[in-house]
Amino acid sequence: MQDPPVAKSNKAALIIIFLVVFIDLLGFGIVLPLLPRYADKFIPAGQSNLVIGLVIGLLMSSFSAMQFIFAPIWGRLSDRIGRRPVLIVGLVGSVVFYGLFGLASEMPTQSQGWLPILLIMGTRIGAGICGATISTAAAVIADSTPKEKRAHGMALIGAAFGIGFTFGPLIAYGGMKLFPNQMGGPGYLAAALSLIALLYAIRKMPETLPPGGNPIKRSWLDMNGLFDTLKTPTVGLLVFAFFLTIFAFANFEGTLSLMNEKLFQRGDDANYLIFAYVGFILVIAQGYFFRKYVKKYTELKLMRFGILMMFVGLANLAGVAALAFEPQMADFCFGWFLFSMACAVFGFAFLNPSLNALISKRSDPHRQGEILGINQSFSALARILGPTVGMVLFSVESTHVLPYIFGAILLLIVLVLMMRIEPDPV
Repeated sequence: MQDPPVAKSNKAALIIIFLVVFIDLLGFGIVLPLLPRYADKFIPAGQSNLVIGLVIGLLMSSFSAMQFIFAPIWGRLSDRIGRRPVLIVGLVGSVVFYGLFGLASEMPTQSQGWLPILLIMGTRIGAGICGATISTAAAVIADSTPKEKRAHGMALIGAAFGIGFTFGPLIAYGGMKLFPNQMGGPGYLAAALSLIALLYAIRKMPETLPPGGNPIKRSWLDMNGLFDTLKTPTVGLLVFAFFLTIFAFANFEGTLSLMNEKLFQRGDDANYLIFAYVGFILVIAQGYFFRKYVKKYTELKLMRFGILMMFVGLANLAGVAALAFEPQMADFCFGWFLFSMACAVFGFAFLNPSLNALISKRSDPHRQGEILGINQSFSALARILGPTVGMVLFSVESTHVLPYIFGAILLLIVLVLMMRIEPDPV
C-alpha cells in the first residue's frame, strides 16, 4: 500500500523543523568551543591537571550523556502525545538553560569556589535533556515524507546541523574578539536564538503524528522497547551500524583541535575556523550533493559510497599524522589535512541521512519516535565514547596515527554489516 500524499501542513512542518534544528544547533555551536576556556577561568586555583581534565571532560560530555538517556524517552512520549508539544517543551528548556549559562558565565572568579562550575555543569545537563528532542524532529520528518523521499527529508536535519555548526563557532569567535570580557554574551545569544525558534514553532508548527497514536503503553525507562528494537533483525543491525559510524566520526572529530595544535602549531583561533570548515563541508555535501543523488540511487548505495569516502578520509589523516612532523612537508600536509577532513565529512554526510532513513522506513510506523529516539541515544553514546577513545589513542604514541587507523577499521566493520542488509523490493 502506498504512503498517503504529504499534506500541505506537513510540508510546512519540514520547513519549521529545518529552522528549529538550525537555530538550536547554532546556539549549541556558539557555546561548545567556549567550554574549555570557561573551565580554565572558573576552576578553583591549585587543582591538579587530573582534576582540571576531568572537569573539562564532564563539561564536554554531559550534553551527550543526557541525550543518551533522554532521546528514547522524548521519542516514546512524542508517539503518545504528539510531536508538537515535545518540541515546544524542548525549546522552552533551551531558552532557560542557555540563559542560565549566560548568568553563570558572568559570576566573579574571586569566590574561588565550585559554584560557577556546578552551575555551568547544570546548564549543560539541562540543555542536553532539552536537546534530546532531536529524535522527535527526525520523527516529524518520518511523519511528513513518503518512504521514497525519506532520505531526502532526513538530509534536512543534517543540513540544518551543518549550517548551525558552521556559523555557531564563527559567531563565538567573533564575540570573543569584539567583547573579550563579556563571558555571558554567547549564552544570552544562544538563549535569544532558541526563543526565536520557540516563538516560531508555537505559531507555525503543525502536529504531524498520524491519528491513532501508539497503542502500546510503556513506562518512561522501558528496557523492553530497547530490546525489541535491537532484536528486530534489520533495524537492530542498522542501529548498530549507525553507532559504529558515529563512533568513527566522533573519534576523528574529537582529535581535530589536538591535531591542529600538535602537528601544525596553530592556536585556539584556528580551531574555530577548522570546526566551521567541517560544518561548511557538511552543508554542501548534504544540502546539495546528497539531495541530488538520493533521487537516483538507493540508500544502500549511498551508504556504501559514504563508507568509502569516510575510509579514504581517515586513512589519509593517518598519512598526514605520520608525515606532518617533517618540516619540509608542513605546508603540503596542512593542505592534505584539509582535503582528508573534507573526504571524511563528505562520506559522513551521505551515511548519516541514509542510515536514518532506512531505520525509519523499516520501523513500526506507530513507534517512529521511540525507535528514532533509541537510535539517537546510541548516537549520543558514540559521541561520548568516540572523543575519549580518540584522545587516548592520539596520546599513546608519537606519530598520532592510531585514532584514524582505528576509525578506518570501524568503517570496514560497518561495510561488512551493510552486506547483510537486503535492498528494498522494487
